[in-house]
Amino acid sequence: MNQVSPLEGLEPQIRNAVRAVVVREGAVLMQKKWAEARGTWYTLPGGGQDVQETMEAALIRECEEEIGTRVQVGALLSVADFFKQRDKTFPSVRHVIEFYFACEVTDGYQPASGPHPDKHQVDVVWLPIAELSEVALFPKDLALHLPTLINEGVQGYLGVID
Repeated sequence: MNQVSPLEGLEPQIRNAVRAVVVREGAVLMQKKWAEARGTWYTLPGGGQDVQETMEAALIRECEEEIGTRVQVGALLSVADFFKQRDKTFPSVRHVIEFYFACEVTDGYQPASGPHPDKHQVDVVWLPIAELSEVALFPKDLALHLPTLINEGVQGYLGVID
C-alpha cells in the first residue's frame, strides 16, 4: 500500500484516545499484536473515548476490555497528535489526540487479554523498558518518548508522533 500523506484522505472528525502507562519492576505493560503482513508489534493499552464518557472512564473501560483488569488512573503524563492511517476499502487517515496517563494495576495482576481484545491482539506482556528501542512499537515514535515519560514523568505536549 502506498504511504498516504497526513492530509490526503483525512477524516473530518478528531478522535480522542487514552493510553495507560503501567510500569512495574523495570517493565511497561504492553499489548502484543500480530498480523501476517506486518509481523509483531506492541501498543499501550487503551483506545477511543466515547461520546459523554470521561477520559478516566474510557481508560478504565478500554483496559478492562483489552488487558482484563481495572486500572487505577493517575496523572496525565503527556498529550500528542497522531495521524493514524486506516486500511479500509478507501484508505483514510484519522487525526487522533493521544492522552497518556500513569496507571496502576493490582499487585497480583498477571498479564492476559481481556474479554474484548483489540484487533490483532495476541497477548499482553511486561516489556522491559531497556528493550523498547529493539521492538516495533505503534506509534513507532513511542519508542523515543516512552522511556522519558516513565523515568521523568510529565512531559507536556509531544507534538506529532508517527
